[in-house]
Amino acid sequence: MKKIIYLIIVLFSFILNAQKLPKKFVYLEDIAPSIRIELRYFSNNNFIGKPIDGYNSNSLIITRETAKSLKKIQQELLQKELSLKIFDGYRPQQAVDHFVRWAKVLKDTLMKAQYYPKVKKNSLFEYGYIAAKSGHSRGSTIDLTIINIKTDQALDMGSAYDFFGIQSHPLYQNISKKQKQNRMLLREIMLNNGFKPYENEWWHFTLKKEPFPNTYFKFPISKN
Repeated sequence: MKKIIYLIIVLFSFILNAQKLPKKFVYLEDIAPSIRIELRYFSNNNFIGKPIDGYNSNSLIITRETAKSLKKIQQELLQKELSLKIFDGYRPQQAVDHFVRWAKVLKDTLMKAQYYPKVKKNSLFEYGYIAAKSGHSRGSTIDLTIINIKTDQALDMGSAYDFFGIQSHPLYQNISKKQKQNRMLLREIMLNNGFKPYENEWWHFTLKKEPFPNTYFKFPISKN
């Protein structure tokens, strides 16, 4: 009997402590579980080189409207043995604040060779790579690519995700024909499903009819 009571208490505690998302937000895995998720800011594999404040799990949170559109895109891609792979979705304000603090520490260039080899760190604000506010914090912006399901490899887009440089501009011309085709495949399927692109990053899209165009959220990313 004591063991049963203990288990009930543990379960009740888990329910109470589970993160309750704001209205209109969902975990993408609950809507489109086949979409691959690799939150780079939950890992060391990002332009700072360590996990970012506010990313407490590899759980992608997004507005419900965005999730529904991503599900439609995924269904189209699966027919071609392809899949979306998402690197970032909702980004809490404390993560943006972390970026800003890091950008001001000019000696911290751990990942410069990989992510911003030709950009001086003191120019990151000037060029718009770092800002005090991010559209990601509104919950309807995503960073993503396309992968081949058979090989589990990302399609070659001509530059790495989060690379700071003109090579990441969607219409950059000094890449191969195949790389251009891959970028256009991603761009067109996103445009056709209600997203608008960002002209400095091939991976970055925002839902045109985002439900919170002027609200920046700060709740952390935690597993439900």
